[in-house]
Amino acid sequence: MNGIDIQAIFFDECEESLQAAEAGLDACKAGTQDSETINAIFRAVHSIKGGAGAFGYEALASYTHVFENLLGDVREGTVPVTSDLVDMLLLALDSLRDHVEAVRGGTAAPDDAAIKARLAEAHENVGKGGDTVAAAPAPAAAPAAVDMDDLDALLDDLLGPDPAPAASEARAEDSAGQAEDWALYVCPQAGAMDNGSEPLLWLRELVELGGACVKCDESVLPQIDELDPNEGYLAWTFTMPGSVEREKVADIFDFVGEQCLVLYGAEALNPPARARRVAAPEAKAPPAATAATATVSTKPAAAAPTPAPAAPAAQSIRIDLGKLDQLIDGVGELVIAQAMLAQRLSNEGLAHFEELAMLEGLVRDIQERAMAFRAQPISSVFSRVPRLLRELATSTGKHVKLVVAGETTELDKTVIERLSEPLTHLIRNAVDHGIESPEDRRAAGKDAEGTLTLSAEQRAGRIVIRIGDDGAGINREKVLAKAIEKGIVDPELHNLSDEEIDNLIFAPGFSTAAQVSSISGRGVGMDVVRQNVKELGGRITIESRPGQGTDFVLALPLTLAISDGMIVQVGDQSLVIPLTHVVESLSPTETEIKGMGRNIRMLNVRGQFLPIVPLRQLTGGTSPEEGLEQGVLVVVETERCGQAALLVDAIIDQRQFVIKSLDTHYRSVDGVAGATILGNGRVALIVDVDRLVLDLSKRPHAAAEAA
Repeated sequence: MNGIDIQAIFFDECEESLQAAEAGLDACKAGTQDSETINAIFRAVHSIKGGAGAFGYEALASYTHVFENLLGDVREGTVPVTSDLVDMLLLALDSLRDHVEAVRGGTAAPDDAAIKARLAEAHENVGKGGDTVAAAPAPAAAPAAVDMDDLDALLDDLLGPDPAPAASEARAEDSAGQAEDWALYVCPQAGAMDNGSEPLLWLRELVELGGACVKCDESVLPQIDELDPNEGYLAWTFTMPGSVEREKVADIFDFVGEQCLVLYGAEALNPPARARRVAAPEAKAPPAATAATATVSTKPAAAAPTPAPAAPAAQSIRIDLGKLDQLIDGVGELVIAQAMLAQRLSNEGLAHFEELAMLEGLVRDIQERAMAFRAQPISSVFSRVPRLLRELATSTGKHVKLVVAGETTELDKTVIERLSEPLTHLIRNAVDHGIESPEDRRAAGKDAEGTLTLSAEQRAGRIVIRIGDDGAGINREKVLAKAIEKGIVDPELHNLSDEEIDNLIFAPGFSTAAQVSSISGRGVGMDVVRQNVKELGGRITIESRPGQGTDFVLALPLTLAISDGMIVQVGDQSLVIPLTHVVESLSPTETEIKGMGRNIRMLNVRGQFLPIVPLRQLTGGTSPEEGLEQGVLVVVETERCGQAALLVDAIIDQRQFVIKSLDTHYRSVDGVAGATILGNGRVALIVDVDRLVLDLSKRPHAAAEAA
């Protein structure tokens, strides 16, 4: 593993830590302020600090040091968790995220002077209160001031001047009546530097806590020609002030893992003998008297719980996304090849071999497992919303409460990545246009604080995401007037439905903002939303209630790669109907088909009348001379229009298909969700069931026009 790989792991872990810290602070803001939540926030920031120091990201390390100081006070209970404090910590976390993005992108560090000053002031006020432990040492100077190439200077800086007897006596007198100093032993093991760890930084933190290095063990240091830079040859014994809790020292080594032996108290004064070649520490239970482990949590025995029975730990591995994409592409080609093989054998009358059925089952199993690799909870998108709301609160003066549901719903990583931009636009629109000002909300009898609701659920093989606000709803008169003013709507048209008026906000160049701001007014946001959702193979609808709020509902495919479908014949074309829409297929009798007007036919399915959508006409063909009962009706379920019946000539097969985007390879076609390659090598179009049924419901004469 090279340095670039290690850095990539560090940034991935930074993102996880930032999400954990934000979740913890949001929980604190909601009233959950238990020690577990506070510790989770502290550990997240501390982990970033450890990695930043190891990689030499000086600005990031300096900032996290100040941030961590205050979080340490919060964890120790010397700083109360108030609403104002949580708000400040959230701002500090935003700045920390900016720092991480800066080092990831190689750009200049953000201006953090103001927020660092606020954090430092809150930390320094702890010592002035008089009811807390002695004031913590001042933050260390930024690592930039130290020459990292001068090892002698670094060691001198670490060890400091030799303590004079008088100084030792003075320290003993000053500590009278306080907790006694205690010993600490630190010994990096083989592999301690594999992930970019830097022992010198750990030792420097011990010094900042007031520790003094009294011995450096060089007993296993080899000759220069035998020295391996990845080995750990030195060990240090420190004297730590009695006022320093052992948990605080243990936190320094959280980032190290199991590659550093840390001993406390009496065991630190009598460490185990060291072999000439240092080996990785053996996994063994710590002595009953004190904790002597090299794990992530090196805690003193007094606070250690009774050991629980061992259980297998969950393991994970980080995989480059490009390699995962190649795997998915390969699985897609495997699905196509398997379909072609099945078609070829079927043509030769060999379609019923047991081995062929086994192959199909194995291919499906591989496909499902491969797609599961890419599945991620939508919480990775939802977790970014609190920061966006804080930014909007600053620019609009509107404070909005966030309510989230279904954040564990999983969908393809590609969909998640491309979902971020449209969600951002919709949330900005909801806060800027939907939710009223605090004054207007009070006048309307509402809470001054608005509410934004995010929810996700899996429904019929699709994921449905709802972004709702409790604002004033869409002012349809204003929207229609603006659309006429901009020439989007013909002034002669006065019979637009509420739904058609609502959808005008998606028109390019449309905006009701009185003036252009950093949030809205240019008329491109909602148009971008509709286009992005369309490119994902989804759709967006609006549900608005005057005076009560507006919901934007996104229906998206769970994956953009492979799905199940029913292959049907329509004239001389083969079409694919996604199986997630299919309810049943019927061969109707003449008595089950009823007319409605001149152009619409309805199918009576057990007392329920469903509109019939003739796919042959909508694909440019003509209706057969014989009656509808000669064809096959496929009953499908849609998101907004209930059930309908698609008329096809015949059902050919049911199998998996690989989705190919028409927008990428050709152009967008209404009523078509994409294309695929069949087993015979021909291209088949994938039917956009919802769009076809919706268009027919809006225009009852659509079938006649298509003919």
